[in-house]
Amino acid sequence: MGFVPLLLLLFFLSTLVIPSMAQPSRVKIGALFTYNSTIGRSAKAAIEMAMADVNADPRVLNGSHLDVIMQDTNCSGFLGTIEALQLMENEVVAILGPQSSEIAHIIANVANELNVPLLSFAATDPTLSSLQYRPFFLRTTQSDQFQMSAVADIVSYFGWREVVSIFTDNDYGRGGTVSLGDALNGKRMKISYKAAIPPGANQDRISDALVQVNLMESRVYVVHVNPDSGLEIFRAAKNLGMMGNGYVWIVTDWLASVLDSYLQPGSEIMDLIQGVLVLRQHVSDSNLKRSFVSRWNKVNAGIGLNTYGLYAYDSVWLTAYAIDRFLREGDIIAFSSDSKLNNTTGSAINFSSLKLFNRGEKMLKQILNSKFMGVTGDVQFGQDQNLIHPAYEILNIAGTGLRHIGFWSNHSGLSTAVPEKVYNKTLNSSNANHQLYSVIWPGQITDTPRGWVFPNNGKILRIGVPYRASYKEFLTKDNSPDGVQGYCIDVFKAAVNLLPYPVPYKFTLFGDGKENPNYNELVQNVANNVFSAAVGDITITTNRTRIVDFTQPYTESGLVIVAPVKERDSNAWAFLKPFTVEMWGIMGLFFIFVGAVVWILEHRSNTEFRGPPRQQLITICWFSFSTMFFAHRENTVSTLGRFVLLVWLFVVLILTQSYTASLTSMLTVQQLSTGIQGLDSLRSSSDPIGYQVGSFARNYLIEELDIPESRLVQLDTPEDYARMLDLGPKKGGVAAVVDELPYIESFLSNNCKFQIVGPEFTKSGWGFAFPRDSPLAMDLSTAILTLSENGDLQRIHDKWLTRTSCDTQGETEIDSNRLSIGSFSGLFLICGVACIIALLIFALRILCQYSKYSSQVVEENVELPVMERSIRRPTRLTSIKDLLSFVDKKEEEIKSVMKRKSSEKDKSHRTDPCSEGGSVSPT
Repeated sequence: MGFVPLLLLLFFLSTLVIPSMAQPSRVKIGALFTYNSTIGRSAKAAIEMAMADVNADPRVLNGSHLDVIMQDTNCSGFLGTIEALQLMENEVVAILGPQSSEIAHIIANVANELNVPLLSFAATDPTLSSLQYRPFFLRTTQSDQFQMSAVADIVSYFGWREVVSIFTDNDYGRGGTVSLGDALNGKRMKISYKAAIPPGANQDRISDALVQVNLMESRVYVVHVNPDSGLEIFRAAKNLGMMGNGYVWIVTDWLASVLDSYLQPGSEIMDLIQGVLVLRQHVSDSNLKRSFVSRWNKVNAGIGLNTYGLYAYDSVWLTAYAIDRFLREGDIIAFSSDSKLNNTTGSAINFSSLKLFNRGEKMLKQILNSKFMGVTGDVQFGQDQNLIHPAYEILNIAGTGLRHIGFWSNHSGLSTAVPEKVYNKTLNSSNANHQLYSVIWPGQITDTPRGWVFPNNGKILRIGVPYRASYKEFLTKDNSPDGVQGYCIDVFKAAVNLLPYPVPYKFTLFGDGKENPNYNELVQNVANNVFSAAVGDITITTNRTRIVDFTQPYTESGLVIVAPVKERDSNAWAFLKPFTVEMWGIMGLFFIFVGAVVWILEHRSNTEFRGPPRQQLITICWFSFSTMFFAHRENTVSTLGRFVLLVWLFVVLILTQSYTASLTSMLTVQQLSTGIQGLDSLRSSSDPIGYQVGSFARNYLIEELDIPESRLVQLDTPEDYARMLDLGPKKGGVAAVVDELPYIESFLSNNCKFQIVGPEFTKSGWGFAFPRDSPLAMDLSTAILTLSENGDLQRIHDKWLTRTSCDTQGETEIDSNRLSIGSFSGLFLICGVACIIALLIFALRILCQYSKYSSQVVEENVELPVMERSIRRPTRLTSIKDLLSFVDKKEEEIKSVMKRKSSEKDKSHRTDPCSEGGSVSPT
C-alpha cells in the first residue's frame, strides 16, 4: 500500500476512534441509600425521574446515556460499606449518597483515595464537613450545623436556658448533639442532659430513657433521631404523660420528612405530636418546583415527596451538568489501578478491583463550580463546600395540619419573612430582631411554657450555709429540724414558700463554727456542684457572679469604716476656735475699713459723724464694731452710706450665723480619736485596719484600694472590734475597722463610742447563690421581690435586726473644720467692691462740685467778705490741703454759698446796661 493511502486510512480511523474515546456512549454514576426507608423511598423515585429527564434532554451529555447504578444499604453500616465498595468496582464517575452519616464517615476516605466525588443528599452529620473528609465528600443537602443553630435561636427566642437532647446513638445523632451544644454555648445556654437511644431500640428501651428524661429539671426537649423510629418516641412520651402542659418539644427535620412522606398523615400520628415545633429544610416555591411536584403526583402515586427527595433529584442533575462540561472540555473518563491497593498482599479481599478515577479532581472541580436553578432553588457551593443560603421552615403541629410560624436562615435568623426576600438586604440577625408567629404548645396552650420544673426524682437540694462564729443573728446553728436559724434562713424559707412547686432541701453547715468560713470557698463549692445552692449573708461581688448566679438581693450592703470617737474637751479659749487666726485678722480689718468708708460718706452731711478728731476716731471704731450685734446708734443719711451699710450688714449676718453653728458643733459634738475621717484618709494613713474574717473586705482593700496586706488585722467577733478600736494603733490595736453595713449596724447598736466615718464606698447586697443558669435562682428572685412588696421582708428584718439602743448617726462628719478665709472670700470680695464703688462715686461728686464752686469765685469782681476768703481764692485748686479743707466743710454750707453766689450773678446780669437785650431811655 502506498504512503498516501496509508495516511488517509489512519485519518479515517482516527475520526472514528477519538470521538468514541472523548464522548462515551454511557456514563455510570452510583447511588447508595436504603430503599425501604422514609428518605430512601422518596429518593429512589426522585433519582429515577431525574435519570429519565437527563437522558431525555438533548442539551445534556451530548448523546451519552446516563446510567445510575443503585445499591441498597439495608439500614446497616457494615452492609452499606460493602455495597459502596462493590459500587466503586463498576467504575462510576460519582456516587450519590450515602444516606447514612455512619457509612459516609467510612466511604469518604475511600472516595478520597480513588478520586471519586461523593455527593450525599441525606448525610447531615456536621463532622463530615471537617477537612478529614475533603475534598471528595460533598453534601448536596444542608448540614445539621445550620439546623442546630436554628434550634439554639428558637431556645433563646423563648427565653429558655437549658434543654435535654434526645438523640440516636450513632454518628448522625452524636454529631448533631455536639453541634447543638456548641450553638447553645455560644448563647450562654446548655444541654443539661443527653438521652442517647440506641438505633432500633424497642418501646421498653425508649420508655426507660424518657423516664430518666422526665426526672430532669428542663422541660425543653430537642429530638434528633432517625425518621423510621422517631414516632416511637412520641408514642412512649404520650403514654408517660409528657405531651401535656409545661412540656416543650423541638424536633429536627426528620419528623417533617416523615409527615411529608404520607399523602395524608392519619389522626393517630397527629395526636401523638400535638404542640410540637418542627424544622424542615426550606425549598423556595418556584415554578420549576411546582411543575415537578405536579409530575411527581402523577408518576409516583402513593409515595410522598420530602425535601430529601428534592435534593436527590437535584443531585442527579448536578452530576449530569458536571459530566457534560467535563466531556465538552475534552477530558476523558478513564480508570487505572491504584498502586497502594495492589500492594495489599495476604488479604482475601480483592482490593485490586477498585480503580482510580484518573481525572477525578477535574470532575470534582466541575461539580464545585456548578451553578443552576433546581427544584430546591439555587444550587451552588460556597467556599466551605456547603450549599449556599441554608434556611429552614419552622412548623407547629396543631390540629390536623402544620402551621408555619416563621423561617430561619443564616442571614436573617428567625423571621416571618421568606428567606429569598431578605437575602439581598442588610439585616441584623441579633436576637432582638428575631420574630415568630404565635405557637400552640402541648396541652393546647398559647402562653410560652416556663421550660423547666423542679426535678421530680427525689433529689434533695444540698444547701450550704456558712457556720458563723459571730453576728449569729444572721446565721447560727440550733437544735431545730433545719439545724440552723437566723435572718437569712427566714428570708430563704419565706421565698421558697412562695414558689408554685415544692422544693425539698437540706441545710449543710460550711465551716467549723470557731471562726467565720471563707465565703469565696463556699461560692466556689456551688460552682463545682458540691452544693446545690448557698444560703446566707453572701455578698454579691463581680468575681462571684462570674462563676455562679445570684438571686435578687434581699438586703442592701456595702463596705463602711468605723472609728472610735471621744468627747471634745472645752477650754477657756474655745470660743476662738471656730475661726482661724487669719480669719479673725481679716474680720478686724474689714470692720475698721467699713467704718472708715461710712465715716467718709457721712462726714459732710451727717452731724453724728462730725466733731473733734478724737471723737470722730471713736465714732468710726464704735460704729463698725457695733454692727456685729446690729447695735449701732448712728443713722446714715446719704444714699452711698446706706448702700455700703446694707452690704456690710449682710456680711455680718453670715459671719455671725456661721460662727454660732461652728462653735455649737465644736462644744457639743464628738470627735474622732484617730485621724481616719473617710476613705481618703484610710488609704493615706499607715495605721492598722481591722476586717472580719471570711469577708470579701480583705481582698477589696488589697486589690482595689492598694492597701498593703501588712496593715490588715483579722478580727473574729464584735468584741474583738471593740477591744482593738479601744486600744488604737499606738497600743497594738487598729485605727479603724472596715466591714459591711449590716454587721456594723449590729455592732454599733451596742457600742456608742464608735461611729461610721464617711459614706459607703461600695454598693452591693446579699443574695443566695446557685449554679450558673439555674432557673431556681430566677424564680426565687421573683419571690424575694414579692416579699419586699408585701412587707414580709421588712417584718423578718425587724424580728432579727431591729435595735433600740443608742443612736448611731455616723454618716455625717463629726469633726468640723475651722472656718477659714476661703469659706468667706466671696462675701469679703462683694463688700470690698461695694465700698470702692461708693468711694469712687463720692470722689467724682466732690470733684465736680469743687470745680463748679471754684469757677464762680474766679468770675466774682466784688470784694468778698473776710469770712469767705478762706473758702474762695482767685485761682483754682493749688494743693491737696485746699481740697481737704473744701471736703471738710458741711454739705449744706457749700450748697448755701453756691446758691447765694448764683443769685447775685443773675441779678447783676439783669441790671447791666451793656448786657445783651438792654435799652437806653430817650433824653
